[in-house]
Amino acid sequence: MLTEELLLKAAGDVGLTPASFVITRLDRPGERISVQPDHYFYPASMIKTPLALAAFELVQEHVLNLDETFQVTQANMTANDKDSPLVPGYVAPLHQLIELMLTISDNVATNVLFDALGRERATQIVQQQFGLANTAFHRKLSSDPLIVDPGWDNVHRNSHTAGDAARLFELIARDEVPFARLFRSILERQQWNNKLPAGLYPGDRFAHKTGDTGEVTHDGGILDTQEGASYVLVVYTGLVSNDANNAKFGPFMSSIRTHL
Repeated sequence: MLTEELLLKAAGDVGLTPASFVITRLDRPGERISVQPDHYFYPASMIKTPLALAAFELVQEHVLNLDETFQVTQANMTANDKDSPLVPGYVAPLHQLIELMLTISDNVATNVLFDALGRERATQIVQQQFGLANTAFHRKLSSDPLIVDPGWDNVHRNSHTAGDAARLFELIARDEVPFARLFRSILERQQWNNKLPAGLYPGDRFAHKTGDTGEVTHDGGILDTQEGASYVLVVYTGLVSNDANNAKFGPFMSSIRTHL
């Protein structure tokens, strides 16, 4: 059985610090390990998961429709790490924007959704309706140089702690959010799999999201083990996202996987 002591040793052995950790056993109530779950690390692209939640909730409320289309504008353009169809003038249905935002971490799709949902409305939804008290949408995403964002107050940064991320993944796993099965299936199609998945067993399944910037690197999601156990596992770190630091997630996961 995994303990906090074993978890911290595994993290320390590979240099995966400073960090927040949350591991919750879903099929066995009461088993949970958390280390600094509410510590503020910039969420980077982890913010995209609660943004998708807000979108699905607005579809559930018949405010939006998954087939409703939105046009990409130059104002929302920024660099992506994978090829994207989203260029100025492209018209994308809402379901494609959500898919691209989660599976390839598309920043342009995220920015279009900021406009479509409204950052204040999206924040209110995730905080008040789903209990993500430490989650808020403030600024559109971009690489250097930052894009012009007239809706930003020039003060606050996006917020989505490891604790909130773990809560959201648990809600998805327990089918307690709108379109939970679709949500989970999109996370299962994640194309960034160089962190925690590198330490999993061949029969494990991990529906997850990552986050990366020049100041943080994160990974978290819903783990179904080949033995039939189910967990939420979230790791946020204050490490720069680069090949060396991202490579630490695999050995860490391999170390704790023997105890799951």
